[in-house]
Amino acid sequence: MAPEEKAGTELLLQSFERRFLAARALRSFPWQSLEAKLKDSSDSELLRDILQKTVKHPVCVKHPPSVKYARCFLSELIKKPSGGSVTLSESTAIISQGTTGLVTWDAALYLAEWAIENPAAFNHRTVLELGSGAGLTGLAICKMCRPRAYIFSDCHSRVLEQLRGNVLLNGLSLEADITANLDSPRVTVAQLDWDVATVHQLSAFQPDVVIAADVLYCPEAIMSLIGVLQRLAACREHQRAPKVYVAFTIRNPETCQLFTTELGRAGIRWEAEARHDQKLFPYEEHLEMAMLSLTL
Repeated sequence: MAPEEKAGTELLLQSFERRFLAARALRSFPWQSLEAKLKDSSDSELLRDILQKTVKHPVCVKHPPSVKYARCFLSELIKKPSGGSVTLSESTAIISQGTTGLVTWDAALYLAEWAIENPAAFNHRTVLELGSGAGLTGLAICKMCRPRAYIFSDCHSRVLEQLRGNVLLNGLSLEADITANLDSPRVTVAQLDWDVATVHQLSAFQPDVVIAADVLYCPEAIMSLIGVLQRLAACREHQRAPKVYVAFTIRNPETCQLFTTELGRAGIRWEAEARHDQKLFPYEEHLEMAMLSLTL
């Protein structure tokens, strides 16, 4: 990096740091300067440096800002690699219109921050998300991790409608759009019922990576998830099976134990991913989060 460019980057980081620590209004942050610098360099390291100067700053770790302020700041930051104004539409009710998929759950935030810290897991890969819900995790990956293609999926019609809207609101184009930005990942929103999806139907996705967040809420869902993972593995009988990451909140240890037990019965190896040292997204401090990587 040239000395002048380095000096400009340092000034930009200082500006973000001072404004965030002072809890200044988000409109006062130098967003346009950030967009211009990202447009010139596409430097994802800059975004990580901004995180270190703001939400991961030692002062903020010890004395966190309000959840609302941190969430709004991160929502604004995530959208900057592709520019444009975005809004994440979601329900304020845990259960709405017969589904829990219209609201962002804590494990989705946990998985999103893991992805931001581990972009190589998704870079230039085709990613299938099972039970996408409001879509925050996938939008973060599309913005920050440069996947080749991303498939949001869910089974509820209202969730799918909201997902399509959130994709468009975030400046991404759905695969059928002939005006799609070639620099952005190919994005698809697919209806997928784990219990009825066939090997033939799943073979159309051809994912390199499969992810899911907060889908272990009952024994029936666990069995359905394992079944669809087995069928996804069967789709690639002569190819390398996709890598799978499942993030969840440990609400009931017995449910988590059932998941790992059934994975063993299905012949699916698993290991726990290391916990994050610091959080990027605001979720309840008392919740215990976990993430498993599965080998099909």
